[in-house]
Amino acid sequence: MCITGLVTFIAAYHYVRIFNSWVDAYKFPAAPDGVIGNPTITGIPFNDAYRYMDWLLTVPLLLIEIVFVMKLDEAQTTYMATSLGAASGLMIILGYPGELIIEGDLSVRWMWWAAAMTPFMYVVYTLLIGLKGAIDSESDPKIRSKLSAVCWATVISWCTYPVVYVFPMLGFGGPNAVVAIQLGYCAADIISKCGVGFLIYNITIAKSYALTGQGDVVYTVEKKKALGLF
Repeated sequence: MCITGLVTFIAAYHYVRIFNSWVDAYKFPAAPDGVIGNPTITGIPFNDAYRYMDWLLTVPLLLIEIVFVMKLDEAQTTYMATSLGAASGLMIILGYPGELIIEGDLSVRWMWWAAAMTPFMYVVYTLLIGLKGAIDSESDPKIRSKLSAVCWATVISWCTYPVVYVFPMLGFGGPNAVVAIQLGYCAADIISKCGVGFLIYNITIAKSYALTGQGDVVYTVEKKKALGLF
């Protein structure tokens, strides 16, 4: 839960920076009839690096918190957290250069998209197949269901990112491409960060209840010691 809180804090900070950069970079002229026109450039560059820095920090944390609620031993936890964190970080790094290209020769953007999809597919494989054994080892069917749900929710929500990434290659151009990309990423971030964080919360509550006597709120000294509460 501390990681979930850290993820949302980092995201909130960077979204403030993204918002301020957007306000400085674009203005929306109003026509005489009151209709708001397409954004025009003010001359101050919009810094999309804030979003990628957010992802570089929060995406590995999102995966690590999923690993932490799995039934894995210490060595497996370390391996999974390290491999998923490294793969997701590499995915973000490879995606950034192509993000800077929204017009002109889009073949370069395709190249970086394909490169970033390689570690992305590794992450998808690990969440849906690599961690299946840990999910199946849970004795409580409700917990198994919640763990499976958080993996699927992560994969499905993350699939929106590569789709948004190819908007310029699908015919979006100029201001429409910029606005569509930003709206798409914002929607995906809400789902993947807040939505998955809520699922992680439910899993931790369910596991805590299982450890403390199926929801018994009166902890004995032995139960507190077992949970590491003191």
